[in-house]
Amino acid sequence: MPLEMIQHDITQLTVDAIVNAANRELKQGGGVCGAIFQKAGVDAMTKATGSLGPIDVGQAVITPGFKLPAKHVIHAVGPIWQGGDKNEEQLLRAAYVNSLELARDHELRSIAFPLISSGIYGYPKAEALSVATSAISHFLLQHDMQVYIVVFDKTGYQLNQKLQRNLENYLRENFVSMVQEANINQTYERNRRLESVQQADVGAIPKPGKSFSETLIELIDASGRSDPEIYKKANIDRKHFSKIRSNPGYQPSKTTALAFAIALELNLNQTEDLLRRAGYALSPSDYRDLIVKYFIQQQNYNIFEINQVLFGYDQALLGM
Repeated sequence: MPLEMIQHDITQLTVDAIVNAANRELKQGGGVCGAIFQKAGVDAMTKATGSLGPIDVGQAVITPGFKLPAKHVIHAVGPIWQGGDKNEEQLLRAAYVNSLELARDHELRSIAFPLISSGIYGYPKAEALSVATSAISHFLLQHDMQVYIVVFDKTGYQLNQKLQRNLENYLRENFVSMVQEANINQTYERNRRLESVQQADVGAIPKPGKSFSETLIELIDASGRSDPEIYKKANIDRKHFSKIRSNPGYQPSKTTALAFAIALELNLNQTEDLLRRAGYALSPSDYRDLIVKYFIQQQNYNIFEINQVLFGYDQALLGM
């Protein structure tokens, strides 16, 4: 199952568990922690956590969700930011990993995280997001679970400054309006029809190509990697992939087709070929397509990093 980033109130999510960015004493605090205690019922949650704390930074414990839509609350303690040289990254990663392992041990199928430590604990948001996606994506390569990273609003959502600066320059240089694209496509279509007529004159009969599904399976086989390796890297769950493999005529969404291009680490020509077999093309007037194209050109095939950027630009995420 995939990792998804969403903008929502974490206390309203109907999942197996939500994660509380807790303090070591597991007492009601401010921010997300305070909201979770309030929605769950302060007395019940305080009683449940009272016998479990204090816990160390990086550790996690589990309680019922009480009045929350979530069945459980996992209380994880992240580090206070002290400049980055006090083992903060390792401790923050441990908070995510221990929460995920606790959910696995309790056979939970879905879990939602806030950006731990990025509030009053002062962990820089871009770095906090990077640690979160790295820890979660590594876990998902080995386990099946639906995982959400939840932000309440995007005012505090930050990307790596160098990446954002380079990407902004790329978008300015490569974005064309829909009118410009329409003119380009008309010229391309005229040339394509002319080429088809010329081929017909010399007796060339185009052969039907392989479908998206058939091409995808061939590419996976040629990569030497297993099906789970590829569909997990594509942020696709097993059931979705099974439908694709069992149906040669399967028609994917464009986000699914792009996700497999990233998972297979295809170059631009190969990506465009795979998209064509699904009836799509990369568009220079579509920010999502340009962002994906940028990452391919940079040979960065980390779908979770790509989805961080797509989320920041309000674009549809890949996979799922």
